Amino acid sequence: MIPPTHPRYRSLLEREKVVEGAKEGYVALQGLIAQGRGECFDYLIGEETQSFATKAMEAAAAALLLAKHPMISVNGNVAALTPREVVQLAEVVPALIEVNLFYRTREREEKIAEILRRHGAVKVLGVGEDASCTIPELFSERRRVSCEGIYKADVVLVPLEDGDRTEALRRMGKTVIAIDLNPLSRTA
Repeated sequence: MIPPTHPRYRSLLEREKVVEGAKEGYVALQGLIAQGRGECFDYLIGEETQSFATKAMEAAAAALLLAKHPMISVNGNVAALTPREVVQLAEVVPALIEVNLFYRTREREEKIAEILRRHGAVKVLGVGEDASCTIPELFSERRRVSCEGIYKADVVLVPLEDGDRTEALRRMGKTVIAIDLNPLSRTA
């Protein structure tokens, strides 16, 4: 039990969600490390949203709203931390949601899609045979995407650091919106 008075209460609750997702099999163990990297940079910037970040969020919202084919990419950490918010954002924009994993297994894809559906998603792309298109010049399992989703998208929201995919999507002419606390990453 984490006491609500703990100075890192909210962060510790989020960490527990990612740990639970790993126990349930839809967060890759490597996702625990990614969560820690993000927290590290959050500490360095004072755990507050900076003014430049607020401007970036406004620009990201505009890009999503102006897109012809906006997509929200979801991995295990995103499914553990913000499934409801992803579905709400997809409804408001409107955007499609796609599961896209570096450590891809059919079991993880299906678990993440089920979590999103439990939170109201009607359609989730990128599961199984739906991930039949390939991002050129990308060699990880993230290269496999839905032909009607990320492959077709003009704007892709990538809620976590993912430099090689971001670079490949940019080479395809796509606008990539990255949520990345690490200013030293290739994604940023």
